[in-house]
Amino acid sequence: MIIFPAIDLRGGRCVRLFQGDYAKETVYGEDPAEQARRWVGSGAEFLHLVDLDGAKKGCLVNSEAVRSICEAVKIPCELGGGIRTVEEAAKAFDLGVSRVILGTAACENPRVTEAFTNRFGSDRIVVGIDARDGMVALRGWTETSEVPAFSLAKSLFLLGVNRIIFTDISTDGALKGPNFESVRTLCGLVPDCSIVASGGITRASDV
Repeated sequence: MIIFPAIDLRGGRCVRLFQGDYAKETVYGEDPAEQARRWVGSGAEFLHLVDLDGAKKGCLVNSEAVRSICEAVKIPCELGGGIRTVEEAAKAFDLGVSRVILGTAACENPRVTEAFTNRFGSDRIVVGIDARDGMVALRGWTETSEVPAFSLAKSLFLLGVNRIIFTDISTDGALKGPNFESVRTLCGLVPDCSIVASGGITRASDV
């Protein structure tokens, strides 16, 4: 098992949103690179980065913060938020990340994942499925689609996606524990797919 410490970026700062609400923000630090170094000092093997501004805008926004993190640490980093074209993914890799995360793009057109994996390789592409009341949320969680999260996961798995980050939005930032039942159901649906459970992890016992 790998634990992925997350650094959510907004306005170049390290923040946490409560259940994805941009109006409910807690700022944890002004220096993303220093936060990354602290995680590494605590034993992190891999960092999960999210460009919150990019998720809303549909393209990378916090590029310099991402670059500073990748230059500050020697462990791999993955990045999500606003990566909806092959060109934006290429920009993310140029910043130094090891993997990119597709969210909105994969939901609106699951087959688009093939273009990314053909260009960069399946090991460098992750799909993020963010669920609100069982339905996939889009564009930085500002919209909710009519696509059931579990159905999307199954479709992507059949298309060859081998790694999914699953977030139950109701638990994200709430510090009350994850939705274990949803994670268990998803793992049963796509048993040969690597699932990363995101949202609500609060104590060692949650892991």
